[in-house]
Amino acid sequence: MDWGWLVEFLKGMIKPAAALAVVAMAIAMSYLQKLGLEGEMAYSIFRSFIQLSVIGFVLQFIFNQNNALWILLAYLFMICVAGYTAGQRAKHVPRGKFVAGISILAGTAMTLFLLIILQVFPFTPRYIIPIAGMMVGNSMTVTGVAMKKLREDIKMQMNLVETALALGATPRQASLQQVKRALVIALSPVLDSAKTVGLISLPGAMTGMIMGGVSPLEAIQLQIVVMNMMVGASTVSSITSMYLSWPSFFTKAYQLEMTVFSLD
Repeated sequence: MDWGWLVEFLKGMIKPAAALAVVAMAIAMSYLQKLGLEGEMAYSIFRSFIQLSVIGFVLQFIFNQNNALWILLAYLFMICVAGYTAGQRAKHVPRGKFVAGISILAGTAMTLFLLIILQVFPFTPRYIIPIAGMMVGNSMTVTGVAMKKLREDIKMQMNLVETALALGATPRQASLQQVKRALVIALSPVLDSAKTVGLISLPGAMTGMIMGGVSPLEAIQLQIVVMNMMVGASTVSSITSMYLSWPSFFTKAYQLEMTVFSLD
């Protein structure tokens, strides 16, 4: 059996291992400040090492297969994990995990479809899986925040919503301002990032390409595409989550579903 790949992998881990000195510094500072985060820091770094190592081997296998089925399986796996995570953030929203998963799927699938149709990226594992991962991760955060914020705002402004319903407004009309506020808050970090990209920090994709020897101009071109797809996927995902989640806050009689708001 050829173990050359393992030797190369271990050689490549020398620099990551050396970078543990930075983590040791953080753990030492946590100990001196009595934050009690030493164990969590060590666990987080160990877990990230295991996860990234495993996914590295998995991606290496998928890239070698160059099969559309593996792209689909990897994409659906990311959607499932992201939907569960976003649903956990909005755990008091009825069917939160399902709504989050469908919303993330809608936003990222639509964006991916446009990018492929417009031939921005070729339909190969090496391109589709990384960009899908970036979009799914971003949409996960936005969707979770939007759903959680919508419930919180309706609960805080329950009297206003009930008054609107009593005056004949539909649930959609009665909660329109809360929906807008939830979307604005959820999407603001994405838009702020797009406004300041390159001015405050160089994004990961761009930094990785530059460190890999790619021309900064080429790296910028890719980063522009990345920012565009992030905004598109996040917007579609968050709006979809609003349309799918807000009916759960109301009864068929156009009243607030109080059992949803009694949970804490």
